Amino acid sequence: KSSSMEEEEKEEERLSLQTLQPEWVAARSSVTSTADHTRGQKVAKKQGAPDQEDDKVDVSRLDLRVGRIITAVQLLDTDSLYVEQIDVGEASPRTVVSELAKHIPWAQMQNRMVVILCNLKPVKTRGRMNQAMIMCASSLDKMEILDPPCGAVPGDRVTFQGFPGEPDKELNPKKKVWEQVQPDLRVDSQCVATYKGAAFEVVGKGVCKAQTMSDCEIK
Repeated sequence: KSSSMEEEEKEEERLSLQTLQPEWVAARSSVTSTADHTRGQKVAKKQGAPDQEDDKVDVSRLDLRVGRIITAVQLLDTDSLYVEQIDVGEASPRTVVSELAKHIPWAQMQNRMVVILCNLKPVKTRGRMNQAMIMCASSLDKMEILDPPCGAVPGDRVTFQGFPGEPDKELNPKKKVWEQVQPDLRVDSQCVATYKGAAFEVVGKGVCKAQTMSDCEIK
């Protein structure tokens, strides 16, 4: 087409739009605006706007509960590992593999109250599914299992003042939540287990403590 013919067609289209009813023009404009908005939302989603909850990394995302060791057996092919069955208030006990045999005598592992981390992704350790982790005070050459407060029962949740929120159902290993939280888990000078100064607490029952260790990390 020649340039003059194209200009004539554009002018005819412009004039025909002027004769349309205002309601139709408004509706057409609204549809266009909605479509543009939808496209904008899709673009933002594709770009991956960060989820605020996913970005929040603190101790509230850990599912820490009181448990009771039902049985603990040392693996025959190693001098460092126990395999425990631990009641955490669920329908069946959890299997836990712990590197505690060099630090805690076998007799002290039986029928013992503990604090365990329940939402790590289960992994196989020495052929056994490891479903949780016992929380311990730790130094270079010593470990002590954290004691829940008197009166605590299996399944009681451990919480922290100033850090509300529900724990993740399962910690995503790729997010490295545990790895980011763990450096701030400490036993203070009074043997109280803490996160950034807030005590490991079972509401209405008291705080979790190490027996003798103080000013050390928890893992």
